[in-house]
Amino acid sequence: MDLSLTAVELGKKIKNKEISVVEATTAYLDAMEAREKDIHAFVTIDREGALKRAEEVQKGIDDGTYTGPLAGVPVAIKDNMCIDGMLTTCSSKILGNFVPTFTATAVQKLIDAGAVIVGKANMDEFAMGSTTETSYYGETKNPWDLSRVPGGSSGGSAAAVAAEEVPYALGSDTGGSIRQPAGFCGVVGIKPTYGRVSRYGLIAYGSSLDQIGPLAKDVTDCATILETICGKDAKDSTSVKEDGDDFTSALTDDVKGMKIGIPKDYFGEGLDPEVKDNVLAAAEALKAKGAIVEEFDLSLVEYAIPAYYIIASAEASSNLERFDGVKYGYRTESFTDLHNMYKKTRSEGFGPEVKRRIMLGSFVLSSGYFDAYYMKALKTKALIKQAFDKAFEQYDVILGPVAPTTALKLGESLSDPIKMYLGDIYTVSVNLAGLPGISLPCGYDSKGLPVGLQLLGKHFDEKSIIRAAYALEQTREYKRPEYAVKGGE
Repeated sequence: MDLSLTAVELGKKIKNKEISVVEATTAYLDAMEAREKDIHAFVTIDREGALKRAEEVQKGIDDGTYTGPLAGVPVAIKDNMCIDGMLTTCSSKILGNFVPTFTATAVQKLIDAGAVIVGKANMDEFAMGSTTETSYYGETKNPWDLSRVPGGSSGGSAAAVAAEEVPYALGSDTGGSIRQPAGFCGVVGIKPTYGRVSRYGLIAYGSSLDQIGPLAKDVTDCATILETICGKDAKDSTSVKEDGDDFTSALTDDVKGMKIGIPKDYFGEGLDPEVKDNVLAAAEALKAKGAIVEEFDLSLVEYAIPAYYIIASAEASSNLERFDGVKYGYRTESFTDLHNMYKKTRSEGFGPEVKRRIMLGSFVLSSGYFDAYYMKALKTKALIKQAFDKAFEQYDVILGPVAPTTALKLGESLSDPIKMYLGDIYTVSVNLAGLPGISLPCGYDSKGLPVGLQLLGKHFDEKSIIRAAYALEQTREYKRPEYAVKGGE
């Protein structure tokens, strides 16, 4: 079977009875078996469960139960989304034995559409990191160059798609965790508007910032997947019912008259010249198709990183309080009293990056510093949202780089957390403002690594970014990593 098929292409072949669901699932499971020794994109692979499910789905397709475009197509789920009966660890020791008794709404919607879940993708521990190196279960490698990171925190999801271990995957984005790994791995990823997709069953990092979204090979796949998983959910009060969720209708190669803004602030110091050249060349390609492209000043960019890390860490310190060894998860073996059990369990169960963010969050929420840091960060968040609102009075879409560089070498940023945090400079403000963003490859640097570009839209206007991304995609050749072409030799 051809593993380079997109999810929608494979869905069509299954529907037309050219490939059976069991054949497709087996082909991807075999690819995972061959490639995982190099890539390590998964924490859990459920071969037995996936093959059993494939048989059920085939029957459902045959009797007309499953008619959607993704019926029978295998998928990987990031390991911070709960699935009833499947180990869900958040790539942390503290949840090393946690098997949920319920399923995340976004995942359930895929199951209802006939998806076949093959496993849980590796990630930075509790989604805290930009490289998928903070996972307790070991780092994931980039299929374009095994000495480099795949990005994070949804690095396992992005690497699995790029290495052709699955046609598509779900990730989550708190400050760029779908878009940045998509950029590093040369795939497409959408971070939907906050509230577009239910967060029920997603183990929280920063509740006011987290959103679930798709990672796939092309814009068509991402639009189709988003159409399947979006919608109001009674189990999540932050989810919103919005019209205009027929995202595939935006897949028209037409950007005539579309106004695209390029923030000057994104192209200053710290941006790799090769990334800059590729992103600006993509803007020119859209201009050649009839889009109106202009530069403008987007203020407050330099305040996005400190505001984001204060808010995200504050929410994380609160959200991660529940992991204490009492009801579920890891518990230390020897302790003297309850307080000692809490302390030892959390000391042994959490990794260094998670501890760093919990301590930072507890610090900014403490009585002496609450006003000086946390309240100031919330005010900055409001100002960032206002700056975007003002920009969107003029422009339909904002275009910029996803990250200052292409994929970094393994170990390069772990030794310097500040460097890792600054790598999120172009992505975090989108989460602070709750906007939708799409990342797609726009070219390659001199080392042959993919360069990612992101398009940002107004609240609940995913259609505009999908439309612009699809038009740009038609001007760019999609390359496959040499690793996937050779079959992971």
